[in-house]
Amino acid sequence: MTVVEDAPAPTPGEQAHPETVPQVDFDTDPTRYRHWRLEVDGETAWVYLDVAEDGGLVPGYELKLNSYDLGVDIELYDITQRLRFSHPEVRSVVLTSGKDSNFCAGANIRMLAQSSHPWKVNFCKFTNETRNGIEDMTAHSGQTWVAALNGTAAGGGYEMALACETILLVNDRSSAVALPEVPLLGVLPGTGGLTRVTDKRHVRKDRADIFATKSEGFQGPKAVEWKLVDETVSRKQWDETVRARAAEAAATSNRPADAQGIELPPLQREVTEDAITYPNVRCAIDRQARTATITVLGPEPGTVPESLDRIHALGADFWPLAMTRELDDLILRLRTNELDIGTWLIKTQGSVEGALAFERVIAEHSGSDWLVNEIRHYFKRTLKRLDVTSRSLIALVEPGSCFAGALLELALACDRQYMLEGIFEDADEEQEPAQIVVTESTFGAFPMGNGLTRLQSRFYGDDETVAALHERVGERLTGAEAEEAGLVTDAPDDIDWEDEIRILLEERASLSPDALTGMEANHRFVGPETMETRIFGRLTAWQNWIFIRPNASGAEGALRRYGTGRKADFDKKRV
Repeated sequence: MTVVEDAPAPTPGEQAHPETVPQVDFDTDPTRYRHWRLEVDGETAWVYLDVAEDGGLVPGYELKLNSYDLGVDIELYDITQRLRFSHPEVRSVVLTSGKDSNFCAGANIRMLAQSSHPWKVNFCKFTNETRNGIEDMTAHSGQTWVAALNGTAAGGGYEMALACETILLVNDRSSAVALPEVPLLGVLPGTGGLTRVTDKRHVRKDRADIFATKSEGFQGPKAVEWKLVDETVSRKQWDETVRARAAEAAATSNRPADAQGIELPPLQREVTEDAITYPNVRCAIDRQARTATITVLGPEPGTVPESLDRIHALGADFWPLAMTRELDDLILRLRTNELDIGTWLIKTQGSVEGALAFERVIAEHSGSDWLVNEIRHYFKRTLKRLDVTSRSLIALVEPGSCFAGALLELALACDRQYMLEGIFEDADEEQEPAQIVVTESTFGAFPMGNGLTRLQSRFYGDDETVAALHERVGERLTGAEAEEAGLVTDAPDDIDWEDEIRILLEERASLSPDALTGMEANHRFVGPETMETRIFGRLTAWQNWIFIRPNASGAEGALRRYGTGRKADFDKKRV
């Protein structure tokens, strides 16, 4: 994990320019951790938060009291990935502090106060995704997380604990849990705290209201009574009790005891001014048009092994895992470092048969093999990261594409899909028309945050169409057929293709990015609300608005005046 410090971090309201926005690299590994310690002891992993005060990602603040910034969370995300793939023997994970008498003070306030609005938003989005990923580990990876709060957990520190299945709090008459953002900072808990307290911990809404406006929080028996924690434990019994709860969590796991993990080596990536290139994913940036063209290179037929021995031997070089790691990294890099690139064009390149091999591996082994299962859920989470990305997403389905099976999800995640009918006039004689293929994985292997498939979200309230599409599993659909089935937005022929796409991109670039972000987020998540959609939709939308209001981020706002001894000067009008 590195950051290029070309200039000081921008202040709130400052326009984002390449010269002032830090360029973030999301690569790291345990040898480079500055803020975490990972210790694996048999079936239990111990994850210690021990933040280096001078280890901020950008200059201008100290990470006191185990507070965190984006750099701290990049390391935590790396830990979760290595536990999944490199330590299949781990069945429970204990999250605790490496410092005495303090668990975590939450997101660093100085960092938030000095950061631009886009930086704050991307920081909160990434931390939200990491917390959701921890819950996904408990639900689908057989690695249950236990929060062992050996000191006060405030704000984002308590939100980190809320992502765990069980929360233990030391009972020492001083340690507490708290969400002090509303009374102290004039903002909301930015990582799902309000939602998890009510939806996950089932705290009554009146009590949740008191808790979220009481800056000092609660400790001891009252924290248990209000369901804010599961158990309080004396210092004398702390170590024994934490180990016992970790063992109990491990006993519920179906994780294989004798499995061998795989290593996750550094990604091979070449970055130039206008391109980011990996072995299996390519991105070309057109800064004048403000577009990024992302091409996922599918495997050729016969190159995706379907035997488990070969899959495990390949490890991180197994195409579905290698591709997903690269796509995940690219999404994060573009989202954080390329704020002016507002439209992403999603393409695939390769054979349909090669892409369908990914589908067959998932169908045959994800229910029985831990590694294939982890790859499926990793691809699911990466698609979810795409779903919540604040960019216009346009799929271009052209001859030579391989939007089939799992890779079709990339197109369905987009706001619009354009598919060429026929072939390009200047193509060689061997070129075949573009095809897309719906498979069984389209109907449930990769659910969205709303709990629906992307087909169910696309055809919300039209179950008959979804059922009819299920009858066409395995059928290779051309542009006209896909348009008739409702799977693509339009299927122009070669004569109209270039003009259609050009007009689309020019129109998109002329619209307000803020309005587009709100519109796209509203359209992508239809139907029932879940805890996840509330965190990314309702809560995040309000937080984004609050972040740019003077009551929070103005010169006299709560974020700017925190720690100065001066109270914030609030505009009292309710909006």
